[in-house]
Amino acid sequence: MVAAGLVVGSGGNLSARIPGTDECWVTAAGNWLERLDRSSFTRVRVDDGAVLSAAQDPAPTSELALHLAMYRRRSDARAVVHLHPQMVLLLDAVGEAVRLVTTDHAFYLRRVVTTPFRPPGTWELAELAAAAVADGTNCVVLAQHGCSVVADSVELAHKRALYLEEAARLTYRALLLNRADTLAEPSAELLAWLDSGPMTA
Repeated sequence: MVAAGLVVGSGGNLSARIPGTDECWVTAAGNWLERLDRSSFTRVRVDDGAVLSAAQDPAPTSELALHLAMYRRRSDARAVVHLHPQMVLLLDAVGEAVRLVTTDHAFYLRRVVTTPFRPPGTWELAELAAAAVADGTNCVVLAQHGCSVVADSVELAHKRALYLEEAARLTYRALLLNRADTLAEPSAELLAWLDSGPMTA
């Protein structure tokens, strides 16, 4: 994710829910994503946010509330990825929505929702993001901040983050060509075709 330019320094955080439990592993505060190892994660209970790791383990990310709120709203979520992708943020800053240009974008992302700005690390931000994914949305742009992606696996969450940034880059190029208004949303026919199962994640 760092190599792909989806995050800079310690500006992102990851989590994965432990199958069959009410617990997740989340990156600890201050970690740089290209330097992660086993000691970079803290075990937390989803229901009440209790830290279950040993006392000497690092504190969880300051965005813990964001991860927990999304797991609470989406029982199918097994991974939450929070990143600061540069092109997604640039489009948000100038008031442009990310357009889904390709069948891959439609398949992996379906739709992208933007939430209004709330201070990072707050429950207010977490609840807004969680409400945005409650209807099955998987990609949320947090205004002036970053994005959060949910999925049923770490690999799929990573793919969704990559395709979100790719869609943003193509949207930006269309804006440079003064043709962004010609980028149509995925049609009902395309979504029905994707739902019929011709593609696999």
